[in-house]
Amino acid sequence: MQHTKILNRTRAQESSSAIERLYISMRHLFTRGFYKPMGISGDALRQSLLLLRPEIYGSIAEEKVELNGLIYVVERLPFGIEECRFVNLTADEGYSNSHFKAIVPPKRRRNCFRIDKDQMNIEVTRGRSEIYDILTHLTFLFIESHKIADKVLINEETATIREWKKLEEVVLHNKKLSKDERDIMLAHMASILGRTFAETQAVHLELSEKNNEDRFFQVIYWLGHLAIQEKVHNLKRTITFSPVLRERIGHHIYGEMWANSIKDALYENNLLERPIHIISANMHSVMNSIYAPLVLPNQIVDNDTISLFELLSKDDNEDLRKQVKEYASKNGLIYIKDTSGTNINVQIIDTDKIDISKTQYTIEHSAEHEEKPVIIVMDYAFGEQAYETMDELLKPYICAKGKKHHLNVESVSIMGKAGILEGGKGDIMIPSSHIFEGTADNYPFKNQLKKKGFEGCGVGVYTGAMVTVLGTSLQNKDILKFFHDSTWKVTGLEMEGAHYQKAIQAASKIRGNISSKVKVRYAYYASDNPLETGSTLASGGLGTTGVLPTYVITNKILEQIF
Repeated sequence: MQHTKILNRTRAQESSSAIERLYISMRHLFTRGFYKPMGISGDALRQSLLLLRPEIYGSIAEEKVELNGLIYVVERLPFGIEECRFVNLTADEGYSNSHFKAIVPPKRRRNCFRIDKDQMNIEVTRGRSEIYDILTHLTFLFIESHKIADKVLINEETATIREWKKLEEVVLHNKKLSKDERDIMLAHMASILGRTFAETQAVHLELSEKNNEDRFFQVIYWLGHLAIQEKVHNLKRTITFSPVLRERIGHHIYGEMWANSIKDALYENNLLERPIHIISANMHSVMNSIYAPLVLPNQIVDNDTISLFELLSKDDNEDLRKQVKEYASKNGLIYIKDTSGTNINVQIIDTDKIDISKTQYTIEHSAEHEEKPVIIVMDYAFGEQAYETMDELLKPYICAKGKKHHLNVESVSIMGKAGILEGGKGDIMIPSSHIFEGTADNYPFKNQLKKKGFEGCGVGVYTGAMVTVLGTSLQNKDILKFFHDSTWKVTGLEMEGAHYQKAIQAASKIRGNISSKVKVRYAYYASDNPLETGSTLASGGLGTTGVLPTYVITNKILEQIF
């Protein structure tokens, strides 16, 4: 028993040092300005990732090609990146004003530009966490590409196996396949990838697009082709970081522009002096919770507003969502579309322009002379970007005449998705503190949201410390199990909590930018359980499972604000 404990601890320690090495390597390579992922310079990164074996990257350390991880990564990187030998990470350097067409990955809001057939530029405007995210995904992709090359090359020579020649023919000639031909091709692919026909078929289906049914074949071919070029002709793939990106990172340039646009809007609408409540959430749940029951009362089934929110979350109900947005914009909601590059859109809700008596909420101090709250809803930040944006938002506003206005921030509420370590998808976590992984930093706080306030809400509720991780794509079971089973008693993991709390504590307790009595609320709903096999983020989204916890949390936050 003791022996097993020591072994488990050793594995957790190994994984922990692998994460540390990964981050030191990435920071070193970023400072250096360029590196070759499959060359000597990328060796430390590769070895650390293979030692860590993150859950999201599944069988990365095995011979067979990892397919779920491949889908996860492909959806977060720009279309066509598998064809590019050169990947250049840049700041916002004006490419959007050129003839280059922006490519936005389906699951990550970031602008990417295909410069020519060999080069892809990826715009980084969300801080270091985004660089780490991109680099780990690319390292995974290149490791997998070398597995493909190893399978198809005969004796390290230029000759390739028969199945590869068939794939090359289909991809290079853009061949339209019949159902029978596609099945034959999938059988060849299964052989190349070391996976079953059924697994290969499932991934082909997952990656197929309306105008490009055989995208899977193209991804595998180009990954393998560039790996063969590396192995046989020493034509190494290269990742570079632009001088402007290296100069700007960590200077809050985008966060400051973003925060100023919000404060300008507050100033122009005479809202600067009013009590302000900041909510970090999505762009629909707060708006829908307040306005949707007023606009669509007939869509509520059995007095249960969740039925209305489920209806609004379905893809084919764009018309209903439009009605809510139009009504909201005429009744106190100001929408600020981001132009700074942070990719964080914002809504300002002036509750003075809403007849609260018609909503499900009641304002406790509703006397005429009482100032009604102003709610600022900001979309999700990404990792370290949470510190940059919150830090800038909580700073005083300097108007055109040079006068300084301290914002009257009464509360900051954070709702987000997180991995859960007990329970399952759709359950709720109420943190008591945030522990920042890889450092000795921890942030205890008094959470205004309590577990008992969620009793009878229809989902499981857990409370405990939350660990703020350096990147969701780097988590492995050994570390998470250690966090959960040890005296840390961690209930879940996410990427922004410690960064938000660091900014709030600095603004309220050290810099005096906002009141030291500011209330904080944190609640997360589970997107996955990385301790359960098949329940990681790579296993797919929440679907409608996320609707109930999202609106239950939103409702509790709004009840407390009002």
